[in-house]
Amino acid sequence: MAKWTPQHEAPEPLEGPVVPTITGGTIIWFVLFLAQLPFYGWYSDHGHTWWIWTCLAGGGLGLIGVYYVKRRDAAIKRAEAPRAVTE
Repeated sequence: MAKWTPQHEAPEPLEGPVVPTITGGTIIWFVLFLAQLPFYGWYSDHGHTWWIWTCLAGGGLGLIGVYYVKRRDAAIKRAEAPRAVTE
């Protein structure tokens, strides 16, 4: 079997509104957590409490993601600043 080789170059990665996207997803995870919290007893009776804790974990990881993408965006802007001055 022949080794597969790409026929064309890979496209440049798309850059979009990363910070608002991650922030929105994090808010959704926390809203889902808070919406399920009043039904903790039902989830516990049916063995589904992991749903609640999954939403909390998603919100917590989202906070880490927001911190990461904000720092990434700031680093990209700092790296582009000298290029903008020379052009």
